[in-house]
Amino acid sequence: MAEPAKPPKDSEYLSTLERGLRVLRAFDSAHPEMPLSEVAQLTKLSPAVARRCLNTLVQLGYVAQYGRKFLLRPEVLSFGTSYLSSMNVDQVVLPPLQRVRDDTGDSSSMAVLSGDDILYVAHVSTNRRIRVGATVGTRFPLHATSLGKVLLAFQDPAIIAAYFDRATLTRFTEHTVTSRDGLEARLQRARTTGYDSALDELDYGLVSVAVPVLDAQRRIVAAINCSTSTTRISQEELVRTRLPLLRDAAAEIGSALQRWPALIHSLHQN
Repeated sequence: MAEPAKPPKDSEYLSTLERGLRVLRAFDSAHPEMPLSEVAQLTKLSPAVARRCLNTLVQLGYVAQYGRKFLLRPEVLSFGTSYLSSMNVDQVVLPPLQRVRDDTGDSSSMAVLSGDDILYVAHVSTNRRIRVGATVGTRFPLHATSLGKVLLAFQDPAIIAAYFDRATLTRFTEHTVTSRDGLEARLQRARTTGYDSALDELDYGLVSVAVPVLDAQRRIVAAINCSTSTTRISQEELVRTRLPLLRDAAAEIGSALQRWPALIHSLHQN
């Protein structure tokens, strides 16, 4: 379970709400249903606290209990759809991504930083099968993706330093960047060139290229990419043919964000 960023606690901070959200976030593809003991273990809550959180979520309709196991109910989808509709993501972000997909046949996505991961907030898929699927709400470790390297590269130096102090650079393939020196070099290259491209880093057979989405003050708010199978195109050809399209799409999204202040405020890290 990915840990969300924890703000400094103060008199207005509700630890009970934090615990309930921690319980909801414990369920994922590896843990679709769990007994109380497993929920407590994953969330690092006592069994008594985990039980109260689960019972409350059951009564609110977000969790169901079958026998000794608990699982999410469809009602939790309302959180995600509320964000997408209230922030007008479909109107602002999807049209440029769809044009990139239509022009290339690649999947195209927009993501933001979320702790040490990237979090997909928009995704336009292709009919082609790829080994690692993604959709809105999907998370991947940032060091293994082109989106993640772009998102980190354009952050303030203090944010980058804090990431390296805490992050574990897990190896997913023999091509995953797992050393600090290697990742720092990729970040510097991304700042210099304005893009990053990843080949077989998250999984074999995947190639992608990503660029930043900047606001009017030239601050990064998100990143967009193209991704496809290595059987379709080489990394060099992907960069050569997709980079201009992505830069145009990023500029269009950045310009459109100025007309939707709630969305741009939401995307900013602070």
